[in-house]
Amino acid sequence: MTQTVTPVSSQDDLDELRGAVRDFLEAKSGEEAVRAQMEHEPRFDPEVWAQLTGELRLAALAVPEEYGGDGFGLVELGVVLEEMGRSLLCAPFFSSVVLAAQALLAAGDPDACARHLPGIAAGTTQATLAVTEADGSWDPHRIATRAEVVSPGGWALTGHKCFVVDGTTADLLLVVARTEAGLSLFAVERTAPGVRAESLRALDATRAQARVTLDAVPATLVGADGAGERLLETVLDVASVCLAAEQAGGARRVLETSAEYARTRHQFGRPIGSFQAVKHKCADILVQVELAEATAREAARLHAAAPAGFRAAAAAAHACCSRAYVFAAMENIQVHGGIGFTWEHPAHLHFRRAKSAQLLFGGPAAYHERLLAALGV
Repeated sequence: MTQTVTPVSSQDDLDELRGAVRDFLEAKSGEEAVRAQMEHEPRFDPEVWAQLTGELRLAALAVPEEYGGDGFGLVELGVVLEEMGRSLLCAPFFSSVVLAAQALLAAGDPDACARHLPGIAAGTTQATLAVTEADGSWDPHRIATRAEVVSPGGWALTGHKCFVVDGTTADLLLVVARTEAGLSLFAVERTAPGVRAESLRALDATRAQARVTLDAVPATLVGADGAGERLLETVLDVASVCLAAEQAGGARRVLETSAEYARTRHQFGRPIGSFQAVKHKCADILVQVELAEATAREAARLHAAAPAGFRAAAAAAHACCSRAYVFAAMENIQVHGGIGFTWEHPAHLHFRRAKSAQLLFGGPAAYHERLLAALGV
């Protein structure tokens, strides 16, 4: 597959992109809209998705131009994901544009990319990546789903996948399964015979997850047979940076709400932000947010500018932003006091997203191991 040169946006371009996405999400993904979407199936608004992918072309942003995209990179995609994390957008963006699209590109299969990426870029194909099983681990040695040859060029998959993001609504499932050659990637239509997708009741209702059962499901090999372990490493690096951007955006929003409440809530005739304990909490959140944004943005920059250092930067960004978002969300509840613990207040929505995101790719133990491995320790 030909190497795609990623355009580099100026800071003014990035600011303009951020402003356009924020304006759109403030109008379409406010708290009321998020609460409505997280209670229903599908857990997103199809009209908003059509506008996001059609008018704004956000799904096409990081897809190469040869496959119907705009050919930008992780820096631009990170700006979009920060704003989506800020607004807790309920949409199949992360599953399609990050997980599925990056898996197709990492597979290095031009035919599969030409078949699936134009639809993902246009928003007409919703896709996801199914890796983890019952224990939620991304460890390739724990993947038990099997793929068997049933005809020349034809495969059948049998097994179970858990915590599949947007697994009940995706048109295309990219499934990692084990063959005689090792782990491999397969394309499966969700409506194919033998596929059963069940919605999971998760801590974070703003990010839909599913359990997918595969019973001798017809599948098409994507990329080389046995190349799945290398592919998983590549996808996990990119997805970790994208998730870090989303976490940084959520943490920034939490900081803003904490500071606003500290300025406007009065006790004993003065704003609570004038009390030293509250000041310290807001200051500690600020430190974590600034560090999270810096690590996420630097990792995104290194993806194209210095690939040799990208893996370590991706692992560091994931660790830093996971910690920052959880810390900020917890402290935000403390700053708000009793009201912050109630279902009616949005503080718990960010806390749930923060904890869910922290665990999405295996949790602290897993991503700290990846960081140590990337550093050669």
